[in-house]
Amino acid sequence: MPSVKRLQHTSIPMPPGGDEHARAFYGAVLGMREIPKPEGLAAMTVIWFAANDDGDEVHVFKDEHLVRNSAAQHLCLEVDDIEAYKARLGEHGYEVRVPETIQNRPRLFVRDPFDNLIELVEIRGQYA
Repeated sequence: MPSVKRLQHTSIPMPPGGDEHARAFYGAVLGMREIPKPEGLAAMTVIWFAANDDGDEVHVFKDEHLVRNSAAQHLCLEVDDIEAYKARLGEHGYEVRVPETIQNRPRLFVRDPFDNLIELVEIRGQYA
């Protein structure tokens, strides 16, 4: 039976004109590297970011009719130092929400400049 190997990318909407806000949040604040989009997408307003060196990506695309989805819908990124990200986000003026604790998985939630919910988690061990 065929199987899913991994999540290769996720797409995040932004309003028209949001390019620099996307670069500031995903690039400067989260520290993700912007990568070139394929030539076939040259006409599209989409910015690609590498989440790591294993080919995992976040694609931020222009949505002319951007509306908020479910309040719980979110993207989760694994990070190596949750406390450093909490401080960094605060320094850049982002409101951080720390939800209930999951053992070995300290995490936080933040909204990007386009009101998309982003979860950051540090994986320190197996679920308990």
